[in-house]
Amino acid sequence: MMRQGARNFVRRFSRLAAAAETSSAAVPRMPAFDHVPLPYDGPSAAEIARKRAEYLSPSLFHFYSKPLNIVEGKRQYLFDEHGRRYLDAFAGIATVCCGHCHPDVVDAIAAQARRLQHSTVLYLNHAIADFAEALASKLPGDLKVVFFTNSGTEANELAILMARLYTGSHDVISLRNSYHGNAAGTMGATAQKNWKFNVVQSGVHHAVNPDPYRGAFGSDAEKYVRDVQEIIEFGTTGHVAGFISEAIQGVGGIVEVSPGYLPLAYEKVRNAGGLCIADEVQAGFARVGSHFWGFETHGVVPDIVTMAKGIGNGIPLGAVVTTPEIAQVLTRRCYFNTFGGNPLCTAGGLAVLKVLEKEKLQENAFVVGSYLKDRLRGLQEKHEIIGDVRGTGFMLGVELVTDRQQKTPAKEEICHAMEHMKDMGVLVGKGGFYGNVFRITPPLCFTKEDADFFIEVMDIALSKL
Repeated sequence: MMRQGARNFVRRFSRLAAAAETSSAAVPRMPAFDHVPLPYDGPSAAEIARKRAEYLSPSLFHFYSKPLNIVEGKRQYLFDEHGRRYLDAFAGIATVCCGHCHPDVVDAIAAQARRLQHSTVLYLNHAIADFAEALASKLPGDLKVVFFTNSGTEANELAILMARLYTGSHDVISLRNSYHGNAAGTMGATAQKNWKFNVVQSGVHHAVNPDPYRGAFGSDAEKYVRDVQEIIEFGTTGHVAGFISEAIQGVGGIVEVSPGYLPLAYEKVRNAGGLCIADEVQAGFARVGSHFWGFETHGVVPDIVTMAKGIGNGIPLGAVVTTPEIAQVLTRRCYFNTFGGNPLCTAGGLAVLKVLEKEKLQENAFVVGSYLKDRLRGLQEKHEIIGDVRGTGFMLGVELVTDRQQKTPAKEEICHAMEHMKDMGVLVGKGGFYGNVFRITPPLCFTKEDADFFIEVMDIALSKL
C-alpha cells in the first residue's frame, strides 16, 4: 500500500500539474515560426546587469522588473538567453522596419564590410551616391539633396541649423509634447520636461499641441493655428527660421496632429519667411502604411525632411533631405560628418529600401495595421481603462486612464500590464508625457496572426489589472 506521505505527494503533484495545464491553456498560443535560435553561451542577464550598473551611464533605464537579455532576433520575433521567443511589437523604438536580421540587409552589409567598411566622403564611392539617389526618388517636389548623419538627433540638429542659416532668423516654432532629440538645438525644440536639462536653449517657441484627445480645442485645427500666428506676432520679430513637427508624435505617445492643422500652420510659417521641417524619424519609411512619409497624410510638402530609425533597420544612420537652393547654405563654411554616408551604412540603407518595395511592406503596414487598430478599438469597448486608440498603420497608441471623463493617466497600471504581456510572450513599448500610452510600432512584416495573438495577450493582461 502507498504510504500517507507518498499519497499526499501524488495529490500535491497532481494539483500542481492541473494548475500548470490550466495556466498554460489560459495563455494564447503564439503563431508558429520556423526558426531555431542558436545556442547561447554568453553571460547571464544578471551578469550583464552587474556590468551595466558598473560601467555604463546611470541614466540608462530598462523595461520590466527583471530586464530581458535579448540575444537573437528574426523577422518580427526576439529570443532571450534561454531561447524563449517573444513577439516584438516595439521594433527597437520603431526602428526595425524590415524585420530583425533580414537576410537581404545582412548580406548587403556583410558584402560591403568585406570590400570596404570606411574611407571618407573626401573620396568617391558609389554606395553613398546610389542610396542618396534612391532616397530622393521617394520624396516629392524638389526635395532631392541628401545629407547623411548618424542619428535622428543629428538630422534634426542639422535641419534647424540650415533653417536658421537660410532665413537669417533664429526663432523656431515647435509643438508642445514633441520630441526631436537630446542635443543642444534639438533639446530646445523638444517640449517635454522629462527630456530637457537645465542648459541654455534659446530661440524656440512651443505652440499649443493640436492633440485631438487631450488638446484644449479637440480636433479644431484653426483654433490651434491661431496660436502659431500669435507666437509669430507677439514672440518674434515677425520673421521666423522655421517650424518643426512630427505628423505623429512618437515619444509624445503616438499623438496624431489634428486633421487640417499642418497645411494651415505651414502657410502661417511661410508667410513669416520660415521653412517647414518634417521630422520623419519615427513615422517615415512606410510605417504609416497609407503613405511612405507621415507628412504625406496631411497633404503638405515640407522644405526639409529629417529621418533615421527605419532608414537602416537598426544601422546607425540618419539623413536630412532638402532642396538644392536650401542646401547651398552649408557651403558658406565647411560642413563635415566623419561617419555620415559611411559605405557600410549606406549599402545597408539601400538594401532596406529594396526590401520595403520587394516585400510590399508599406501595403502590409496599411492592411494589418488597420486590422490591428480595429481590434484595439474592440478592446476599448471591453476595457474601461482604455481611454483612446489612435495612430495609423504600424504606429499605433493605446492610452490607459483610470477615469475616462477626467482622463487620469494610468501610470502604474500600464507597467503591470506590460509585465503580464511580457510573461505571455509579447514585448511592447510605452510613452507619452505621463508614461501611460502603449506604443505599438512593430516591424512592418507583422502579420494578422501576430495581431490576433497581440490582442489576446493584451486582453488578458488588462483583465488582470
